[in-house]
Amino acid sequence: MNLIPQFDWNIVALHIRDLLIAFILAVPIGWDREKQERTAGLRTFPLVAVAACGYMLVGLEVLSSTDAESRVMQGIITGIGFIGGGAILKNVVEGENSVRGTATAASLWLTGAMGMSVAAGRLEIALVLSLLTFVTLRLMTQAKSMVDTKEEK
Repeated sequence: MNLIPQFDWNIVALHIRDLLIAFILAVPIGWDREKQERTAGLRTFPLVAVAACGYMLVGLEVLSSTDAESRVMQGIITGIGFIGGGAILKNVVEGENSVRGTATAASLWLTGAMGMSVAAGRLEIALVLSLLTFVTLRLMTQAKSMVDTKEEK
C-alpha cells in the first residue's frame, strides 16, 4: 500500500505558477498602499490575492460541478468582503462623522478577484484588474487630494 500521494508534476508546476502570478500582481498595489501608510499594505494585498487564488485552485481541482465551483467563488467573495469591512473605520471626531478605509476595502476585494482570475486561467483579467487598481489608487489619490485642497479654500 502506497501512502505517498502521486502528483502530476505538470499540474503542480501550473498551480505554483498561478500562485506566484497572483502574488506578483498584488505586490505593486500593496507596495503603494504601504508607502501611503494605509491600514493594509505590502503583506495584506499579496496574501489576499494568493489566498483567493489558492481557494479557487482547490475548488477547481476538487469539485466536479460548476455549481460547487460557483459556491467556492461566492465564499471567497463574501470572505474578502468581510475582511474589507474590518478595514473600514468610522470615526466621530468633534461632532463630525468620518469614514475611512473604503478604498482599502474595495481594493482588497478587487485583489481577491484578481487571485480568482489567475486561478481560472484568465490572466488578462487579472492583469487589467491589477493595473486598474494600481492606477486608480495612485492617480485618484492625487486627484482627490487636489479636490480636497480646493474645497478647503
